[in-house]
Amino acid sequence: MPASPSTARAINDRLALRLLQQEGPLTAGQLKQLTGLSRPTVADLVERLTAAGLIEVVGETGEQRRGPNAKVYGIVAGRAHLAALDIRTEGVAVAVADLVGRVLTEASVPIGGDTGTGPAVEQAVALVEHAVKEAGADRLHTVGIGAPGLIDPASGELRDSSGLPEWHRRLVAALQERLPEARVRVENETNLAAVAEQRDGAARDRDTFVLLWLGHGTGAAVVLDGALRRGASGGTGEIGFLPVPGTTALPTATDCEGGFHSLASAAAVVDLAARCAVPLAAGHRPVEAGALRAAVALVREAAGRGTAADAPATRFLDALADRLAVGVASVVAILDPGCVVLGGEVGQAGGTELAARVRERLARMTPLPTEVRASTLGGGAVLRGALLTARDRAQDELFTRAGAGPRR
Repeated sequence: MPASPSTARAINDRLALRLLQQEGPLTAGQLKQLTGLSRPTVADLVERLTAAGLIEVVGETGEQRRGPNAKVYGIVAGRAHLAALDIRTEGVAVAVADLVGRVLTEASVPIGGDTGTGPAVEQAVALVEHAVKEAGADRLHTVGIGAPGLIDPASGELRDSSGLPEWHRRLVAALQERLPEARVRVENETNLAAVAEQRDGAARDRDTFVLLWLGHGTGAAVVLDGALRRGASGGTGEIGFLPVPGTTALPTATDCEGGFHSLASAAAVVDLAARCAVPLAAGHRPVEAGALRAAVALVREAAGRGTAADAPATRFLDALADRLAVGVASVVAILDPGCVVLGGEVGQAGGTELAARVRERLARMTPLPTEVRASTLGGGAVLRGALLTARDRAQDELFTRAGAGPRR
């Protein structure tokens, strides 16, 4: 059955908006060429979307010709504002952006382990409110949050997990309460990092890949045929609990110590470096800077010196690659993703030097051909992924209303 006139208009409007999102500002002539629609139809949709407050004239073409230059239309960036949060055990980072995803302000605050739940939540909420004010936004349309732990697939809420601060769960509820008009959505941090790596990072050419997160802890995100896979309980990729050789115990239902986490967490990386006699640069003592910063410094320095001329650095990188290959081989044997990205701060610090070592070991452990790539976004991938998903959700909602008439 042919579409009704109203349905056809809605389809055309969504198509035009998607093109403006993907290509940037366009003239009516360019929209006509890209959509294949007639000139009158394009003129109608431009008028309709302008009246709805979704697009506006953002400039003119610079072509020298008779008559006026063609108007260039773009999405109204200020129609809605978004916030993205990256919640870590040791602090929170936030970015506020407009509807097209242009970041207006960024901020972060450390939250110590001895901070009480109430004060920690208040610090984080205050950070968001200050960032919104700095960005000049009246209110937020959508808030995307990346957090460690399991997300309940039925409710979309962060599940209560042992080992994670209570303020994580309380913060999500507090933000929804303090920002009643905003759509607040929480997602596992590693999943968001995978979204960012696929859109803007190391996996831009991949529809199927696995992101191995190497940061303070470990995790994995699985993208198959372009879709992020979460699992029946939201736990796909909890690789820290994977039983592996080389540990002194087995993980339990409440503690991933003894699993892959014990081989690849930031603390494990620092300990491995000490065993390999790799010195830690001044100013990066673990007790002063934290295990993650120390691990990043160690891996980055070793990757820069990882040649036979530097025996400790080479020994360290080889030993770390041995450990990582155990986890990667397990994932490859089950999923055959064809590509694994070493993500997180440590994965980015290791760069191509560490990725090549893991790939070499993997080729000896499995017959399944697998690329191993280093992250290009590192720890910033979580915030970027949260912003991308917030933008997508806000645009989906606002664009769905396209053609319904001017906003009121």
